[in-house]
Amino acid sequence: MKKSIGAMILVLAVASCGGTGGGGGSSNAPSNLDNACSIVQERPQYLRAFRAAERKWNVPVHVLMAVIYQESKFKSNARPPFRYAAGVVPVGRQSSALGYSQALDATWKEYQVATGSRSARRTNIKDASDFMGWYMNVTKRRNGVSLSDARNQYFAYHDGHTGFSRGTYKNKAWLVRIAGEVSSRANTYRSQLANCGSRWRA
Repeated sequence: MKKSIGAMILVLAVASCGGTGGGGGSSNAPSNLDNACSIVQERPQYLRAFRAAERKWNVPVHVLMAVIYQESKFKSNARPPFRYAAGVVPVGRQSSALGYSQALDATWKEYQVATGSRSARRTNIKDASDFMGWYMNVTKRRNGVSLSDARNQYFAYHDGHTGFSRGTYKNKAWLVRIAGEVSSRANTYRSQLANCGSRWRA
């Protein structure tokens, strides 16, 4: 009995170390996520990654940033929360999503095969940005959504290309609200980036 109790305590301790705020992510986010200029000044490697994705996939930097904010708050090791049996024992994550882009295992593998990026990692900002550029271009090709349309791109990003085409998001009031927030943040980031110093202007 003592052994089983000890094992349960150990499992709970490991689960509690999964990340901050129940999100299972690392604590390495930039200090001011509401200011795009501050983000890229603090993490210039982010801007290099965003610009590379924009050149390759034509997805605007501010759209990439707004979706990354929503998905991971710019935490490289972000993961979904744990699920618990009987409200106590952790039985695994809510999904296989990981990293800046919160890409699922299967979708990430699809991206790797499609682009030949076998060594790409979801915890790498350049790879995550490239993945998002690829995914949004598939959305444009399959669903006709403009690459600058952050709201509808997010719907397809969240519900998948088939789900978007079926309009599954229309019955999710919470998702409609969040997509509106993504669109608003994208517009804010666009305005901010336009007024950054020349070195940081996207």
